[in-house]
Amino acid sequence: MTDKHTHFFGLLAWLAVTFIAAAIGSAASVNAPFFYTQVAKPAWAPPGYVFGPAWTVLYILMGLAAWLVWRVKKFKSACAALSLYLIQLVFNALWSWLFFVWNLGLLSFIDILVLLVLILITTFYFWRIKPLAGALLMPYLIWVIFAAFLNFSLWRLNPHILM
Repeated sequence: MTDKHTHFFGLLAWLAVTFIAAAIGSAASVNAPFFYTQVAKPAWAPPGYVFGPAWTVLYILMGLAAWLVWRVKKFKSACAALSLYLIQLVFNALWSWLFFVWNLGLLSFIDILVLLVLILITTFYFWRIKPLAGALLMPYLIWVIFAAFLNFSLWRLNPHILM
């Protein structure tokens, strides 16, 4: 297999891993549009239709970032960076279950704070290996910071729903 083919299949693999995590989180978000219309929201909360397209773009950028790191160093040489990436995907997917299915406001907030730390560390590692890869994670980091504020606000505004 040529390098070109290896890189192409590597890209597909990293996008697939990223979108598998997205699908796991999305499975918990099936009722999210209804749920989001039923809860009290801060005035600055975006409309529900923003989330799907935003996350789609973010997941593409995330998969590309992981692929760039893998392409430069392969998994063995970039084990710490790519392992962190995979771990943060777990916390990313878990958040939807904690929030939308189990209605655990505090635990979902703790999860998103851990996710933020993992994204920061992953971004740092990615940046050291390939600056573009770190830059591709910046929109994700910014969005999750915003999501953490929204998570906290929704939890505090809806104690009867989000425990």
